[in-house]
Amino acid sequence: MADHLSESFETSAMTNEEKRSHKAEIKKQIVAFALMIFLTFLAFAAVATDFVPRTLAIPFILILAVVQLALQLLFFMHMKDKDHAWVNVFMITGIFITLPTIVALMLLIGVTKY
Repeated sequence: MADHLSESFETSAMTNEEKRSHKAEIKKQIVAFALMIFLTFLAFAAVATDFVPRTLAIPFILILAVVQLALQLLFFMHMKDKDHAWVNVFMITGIFITLPTIVALMLLIGVTKY
């Protein structure tokens, strides 16, 4: 029954258009991965070499982190694909609830004084 498993696949169930689309998607994911590695290196180098002034280091790293998060969501969590509208709505709602909550707690605890 399993004798045919050692044989190589001569033909694929995918059409040539699907193969091209699949290869293009893989290339996009590799480029996104390389960009995320570059952003990680950039954040590390900015702090390690004092390239960015100390007062701007945390905002700079947070901006890089948001860009990396967007890349992760779009390419590796497939949020750019169709049929993810409800997931996007819930994530955006969660962000708009979480951020003011964190800011309010920081102000209440005294982490940030204004």
